[in-house]
Amino acid sequence: MMAAAKKVLVIGGGFSGMSAAIMLARGGIETDLVEIDAGWRSYGAGISLHGATLRVFAELGILEAFKATGAATDGLVVRMPHNDQVIVTIPTPPMPGTGLPGNAAIMRPALAAILADATRAAGVSVKLGCSFETITQDELGVDVTFTDGTRARYDAVIGADGLYSKTRATLMPEAPQPEYVGQAVWRAEMTTPEGIETINMWLGKGLKVGINPVSAGRSYMFVTEDRPTNDWVEESELLPQMIALLDQFPSPTLTAVKEGLSEESKLIYRPLEKMLLPQPWHAGRVMLIGDAVHATTPHLGAGACIGMEDGLVIAEQLLRADTVAEAFTAHESRRWDRCSMVVHNSARLSEIEITGGDQKEHNNIMSRSMMALGEPV
Repeated sequence: MMAAAKKVLVIGGGFSGMSAAIMLARGGIETDLVEIDAGWRSYGAGISLHGATLRVFAELGILEAFKATGAATDGLVVRMPHNDQVIVTIPTPPMPGTGLPGNAAIMRPALAAILADATRAAGVSVKLGCSFETITQDELGVDVTFTDGTRARYDAVIGADGLYSKTRATLMPEAPQPEYVGQAVWRAEMTTPEGIETINMWLGKGLKVGINPVSAGRSYMFVTEDRPTNDWVEESELLPQMIALLDQFPSPTLTAVKEGLSEESKLIYRPLEKMLLPQPWHAGRVMLIGDAVHATTPHLGAGACIGMEDGLVIAEQLLRADTVAEAFTAHESRRWDRCSMVVHNSARLSEIEITGGDQKEHNNIMSRSMMALGEPV
């Protein structure tokens, strides 16, 4: 049986797009990838990863590179905000086949660099500083003109261009728009505090602080803030506002962290948004994956995981099916329950935090979701 496609275009060079491109090219499909950012940069501090992401890394062949650069730890520890007392420890079961514990983290730019190297090594043709201008389809293929004036024809196109996807806006103008959830997250990089060996969280009123190791001796901190309005924060305000938030936590650990923050701490602020596109996720021979169809808040640490899984699954289906239509239908069938679970459960966790809801429900959702993500894709 031949693959459903001989030549595929991937729009977007983020984690989802690179994962798809790597597996398509390794399967023998001629694969082009275009990325609008000429520097192919990945913005952000650290990223927390559910253990299932390590399983994806193993399939992509980048697990050893992750081990050399990132961190894998065991369990989630929740502490009191004033004295570091442990409230609960939630296990993070290891993923079979990885040889690693079930919690992981890495700096975003480091993961992006690992994937970029793997993308080029797989034989993907990468064009930076470029996106599509027009997409025109017929029964046999897709004609694409690019912003650099070139054009090409493909059997299928994969739109992996993120939350504010140009591909989605072009082909599905009536699609729902991203929705602000009423929380924002602040992030910073730091030396790992003494006694922090895995992800730790401190719960306050309208605030949650977490510290997660990302490499030997280094961690990143996130501060999730209930924020009714979707505000813009000037870069000059990042440090004083983050310090003001941490002032509400007398914890000895967080007090020491606060005193060590500076303009060199790679401070970042981002409002949290969600979006779940009803199926179908494709229009003709163009399939959307990743944040373009199921953007989630980071409460489960699974957004990157399910996006990269999309890349693996769409590549597998295109290599397995007889037609593009069959591949796309099979992909959507496999992905809906898992991806919608992450979006909905993450949103519910956010809602519980904002409304001061039942902490037991919060812990139960976390535990159930972690177990569900460990199931086969």
